[in-house]
Amino acid sequence: MRKIALAALASLAALTLSACGRSEDASNDADADNVEVPADQAMAGSEQPVPDASATANDTSTDTAVNQAEDAGERAADAAADVAAAASPDATESPDNQAAAD
Repeated sequence: MRKIALAALASLAALTLSACGRSEDASNDADADNVEVPADQAMAGSEQPVPDASATANDTSTDTAVNQAEDAGERAADAAADVAAAASPDATESPDNQAAAD
């Protein structure tokens, strides 16, 4: 019973506080007219943005990094192929090893 009374009191307090709130004009919704106009007025005295020439210049450091990464990948693939070839059963049984085993 105490929990229900406490919940009722808390909701009554919340409704009371919300009823005390102040609103200038609740019927005036946020429209494009009353939102965008102040933003346009705020930007009225500022300079127009200009494109940054250095941002559109060709960056060769990226090309160099890509080429280095591709070369490293090729070297890793070659090394993996060498290890796979060395680990294959055919590679471990050379004619010299077979003669020594006989």
